[in-house]
Amino acid sequence: MRNRRFNRALIATLLFFLGGQGALMAQEAVPASLSLEEAVRIGHRNSPLLQADLNNTEVADWNIKAAYGSLIPSATASSSFSWQGSGEQQFGSVTLTDPGFGNQPSYYFSSYRLGLSYTLDGRVLLALPQAKADREAQVAQGDASAAQVVFLVTQAYLDILRQEEALALARQELERAQGNLRLAQGQMEVGSGTPLDTRQAEVAVGRARVSVLVSENAVRTGKFRLAQQMGVDPQDGFGLATTFDLAEPLWTESDLISLALERNPSLRGLRASQKTQEYSVKMARSAYFPTLSFSAGTSGFAREASNPGLLVAQAQGASLGRIAQCEATNELYSRLADPLPAADCSQYLFTEAQRKSIVNRNNAFPFDFVRQPPSAAVSISIPIFQGRRRQRDLESARISEEDLRYQVRNSELVLKTDIASGLANLQTAYEAALIEEENQVWADEQHRLAQERYRLGSATFLELVEAETVKAGADRDRIAAIFAYHDALASLESVVGTSLRTP
Repeated sequence: MRNRRFNRALIATLLFFLGGQGALMAQEAVPASLSLEEAVRIGHRNSPLLQADLNNTEVADWNIKAAYGSLIPSATASSSFSWQGSGEQQFGSVTLTDPGFGNQPSYYFSSYRLGLSYTLDGRVLLALPQAKADREAQVAQGDASAAQVVFLVTQAYLDILRQEEALALARQELERAQGNLRLAQGQMEVGSGTPLDTRQAEVAVGRARVSVLVSENAVRTGKFRLAQQMGVDPQDGFGLATTFDLAEPLWTESDLISLALERNPSLRGLRASQKTQEYSVKMARSAYFPTLSFSAGTSGFAREASNPGLLVAQAQGASLGRIAQCEATNELYSRLADPLPAADCSQYLFTEAQRKSIVNRNNAFPFDFVRQPPSAAVSISIPIFQGRRRQRDLESARISEEDLRYQVRNSELVLKTDIASGLANLQTAYEAALIEEENQVWADEQHRLAQERYRLGSATFLELVEAETVKAGADRDRIAAIFAYHDALASLESVVGTSLRTP
C-alpha cells in the first residue's frame, strides 16, 4: 500500500513538473527593461492573429507550386487484383455452355496501367501569374496585420506611460497632502490654525492614498494589456525603457500623402487584390479559347485458374472433338467415287507436352502480365455555345474587378482625409501641450506662494486647498495634452504605414 501511494505521488509530481515545463516553454519572458522596439518584435513573433495571417502566405506558396505543376504532364499508375468464382457465366442471352465452355473454374486476375496525360488551356496558362498575384495579396495582408500589431502595441505602451505619469502625480499629491497635514497641525499648535483645517487635510490625505492605489492598479492592468497585444501571457514584472518627447511636426501634407500612398499596408493589400482579380477576369475570358489534350498509356493483364485440371480437361475434350471430326471427314472421303486420301487424325491427340504447356501458361498470377498494345491520342476542343454561362462568369469577374478599383479609389480618398485631419490634430495637440506646460509652471508658482502665505498666517487653509486643486489639475492637463500628442502621432503613423518618430 505504501509503495502504491509512493508511485502515485511520483507520477503526480512528474506530471506537474512536465506540465509546468510545457507552460514555461509556451510563454516568452518579457525583458525586465522593455523598449518599444522590443515590444513590437515580441508582438510580431507571438501575436496569434498575425501568425494566422502569415500562415496564409504558406498556402499561397503551395498554390504557386501547384500552378507550376499544372504545366507538367500528369502521370498515373494503377494496378488491380480480383477473383472470380467457378460456375456458369452469362453474356447477354448466351452462356459459356452454349459454345462448349461450361463448368468454368474460378480465376485470379491482376492488371496494371501506366498513363500520361496533359491538358493545356487558358486557365492553365494563367494559373501561375494569378497564384503569384494572390501571394502578393497575402503578403500585403500580413503586412497590414503586422502594422496593426505595431499600432496596438504602441497604444498599449503609451497607455502604461500615461498611467505611470498619473501614478507619479498621485504620489506627489499624497506627499503634498501629507505636508499640508503637518503644516495644518503645526499651525493649530501655535494657535493660528483650526481643527477644521486639520480635518480637511486628513481627508485630502485619504483621497490621495486612494488615488495612488487606483493609479498603481491602472499601471498593473496596463501591463497586462500590453502583454496581451504582444501575444504573451499576462505579466507585469517589467519596466519600460522608451521615453517619448514632444517634437514639432514639420512634415507637409503632400509628403505624408505620397508616403502613405506608397506604404499604407491596407491600400497595398487592396491593390494586390485588384491585380489578382484582373487575372480572374483573364481566366474567365479564356473559357472562349480552345483546349488541347494529349494522352498516352500502356497496360497489361494476368489470369490464372485456381484449378488447372479443368483447363486440361477442356483441352482434352477439344482434342477428342477434333479427332472425331477428322475421322468423320475421312469416312466421307472414302465414300466418294474417286476417294481422297485420308488425313492423319493422330496429330490431334492430346500429348503430355500440351498438358505441361497449359499448366505453365496458367501459372501467371499476379505479375506475369500479358502486355496490351500501347495507345496515344491528341485532341483539340473548341467551345462554341455553353448557354451564356461563360459570358456570365466573365461579367461577374469584370464587375468584381471594377468594385475593387472603386474600393482602391475610396481608400485613397479616406487616406488623404485621414492624413489631413491627423496632421491638423497633431499640430493642435503639440501647441496645446506647450500651453499646458506653461500653465503647469504658473500653477506651481501659485501653489508655492499659497503655501508660503499659509505658513506665515496671511492665507486660509481653504486658499491653500484651492491652490492645491489648481496645481493637480494643471499637472493632469499637462499629462493629458502630452499623451494626446503621442496618441495623435501613433494614429498618423498607422495611416502613413511607417514610423515618423525621430530615432
